[in-house]
This record gives sequence, structure tokens and C-alpha cells, in this order.
Amino acid sequence: MNKKVDIYEYLNANNIWYEKINHEAVYNMDELSKIDIPYFDVIAKNLFIRDDKKRNYYLITLKGNKKINLKEFRKSQNTRALSFASEEELQEIMSLTAGSVSPFGLLNDENLLVHFYIDKDYDDSVIGIHPNDNTETIILKVKDLIEIIATHGNEVKILEIN
Repeated sequence: MNKKVDIYEYLNANNIWYEKINHEAVYNMDELSKIDIPYFDVIAKNLFIRDDKKRNYYLITLKGNKKINLKEFRKSQNTRALSFASEEELQEIMSLTAGSVSPFGLLNDENLLVHFYIDKDYDDSVIGIHPNDNTETIILKVKDLIEIIATHGNEVKILEIN
């Protein structure tokens, strides 16, 4: 499912509510903040990281205005040393390019290598994420996103990020 049309087909076929927002290509939250976009406060930032042995991969999805301390994450989740995964790993595991990292990319993770962590602040609200393409944002219910990823088979954890 590395094409946005596949994401929309999946959402429609499963009767999942969403809103689509078209915008120019953005590669980070700073660029996105310069665009007049609805629901800006629920737009997610997605970090694709790995351990130093390249055995464990993590996708951390948090509110765009937050930062995560990877040393604290490492300690709380009992992982090895962490760093950002390479563009090659991103392409190989989730069929995504830099700037398009999204939880929907987990649907391309055929070997279920990536552990998914989502910010607890989303609670029972909505979230804005790319449909594996950084020229659009999809707003959908967090519970639906979690169900999609869990049904696919990736481990999902809700994480309190201060």
C-alpha cells in the first residue's frame, strides 16, 4: 500500500471516516506550519528510528508541537541505543520516502519489523497523517488508526510523551 490511492481504497472499503486535505509537499512540521491547514493541532509528527544493531525498528507518532527525548524513550522502553533509520531502511521496510513517513506505511511492513508507538495525548480524538504521500493529509479517528495497524499485525503501544 505505498500509493495514496491504495490507502483511500482501504479506508473506503472498510467504511472508515476520514477527511482529505490537499496541500503542497511538506517535509517537516516547520514547513507545514507555514500552510493554512485545518486541524493543525492534531497533525502528527512521525519519527522512524532503529536500535544500534538494526534489529528493532520503531515508529513514534506524536503531536506535531511535541518533542521526544530518545534517551528517555530508550530507558522507558528498555531498548538498545537508538538513532534515526536511514532512507534506505525506510524505503525497504515501509516503502516510503523521507518526508512521507506515516503510520499508514506500516501496512507495507510485511515482516512486522516496526513497533508502533502513538502519543497518549491523542486519546479518543482525531489525528492528521500523510497517506504515504507528503502532498496530502488525512484526518481520521485515532481509534480507527490503531485498529488498522493492530489488525495488520504491528505491535501498537500508547506512550505518554511529556
